[in-house]
Amino acid sequence: MRINRDNEHLNTLKDYYAEHKVLPSYAGIAELLGMKSRASVQQLVSRLKENGYLDNKVPRRLVPTSKFLERPLVGSAPAGFPSPAEEALGDAISIDDYLVEHPSATVLVQVDGDSMIGAGINSGDIMIVRRESRPRVDRIIVAIVDGDFTIKYLRKDKQGYFLEPANPAYPIIRPDNDLQMYGVVVGQFRKYDE
Repeated sequence: MRINRDNEHLNTLKDYYAEHKVLPSYAGIAELLGMKSRASVQQLVSRLKENGYLDNKVPRRLVPTSKFLERPLVGSAPAGFPSPAEEALGDAISIDDYLVEHPSATVLVQVDGDSMIGAGINSGDIMIVRRESRPRVDRIIVAIVDGDFTIKYLRKDKQGYFLEPANPAYPIIRPDNDLQMYGVVVGQFRKYDE
């Protein structure tokens, strides 16, 4: 892909898509990017399609590809002692591709409460949950206990399955009647105040 202004134009289109959830028409692209000729827009779109960022599977409408939605992975940052800050461009990843293996079996669940704070799960966090009726022991799961949702570690002992919080202020949960495994937590995210 041409370095000149293609990356700048691509980033402008990404910001537009994030705000409007649709890409502009060719005329809209010209206006958005300040391009005077339709040929310039067509050449840009052609380059973006060749490089895998755009597609037009829907007749007369541009759509973003998964590559369009990728974000650059610029390295790692130690959470211990500081290290020299060098932005080493690495691979790009799509958050969906990274966290969602089975879209039809994946849901989002918002956390309400602090019983899993010791596992780094705060109230308000969004959990990515893969629907699964038989998660493995020692995984963080979403369960339905006696009709109520909860997020806890799934544990097992001689008495059977139970749910363990990651906060000592809360007791373990042994269901009175019914324990259903709703799904396993495969990731989480939160938005910090700006």
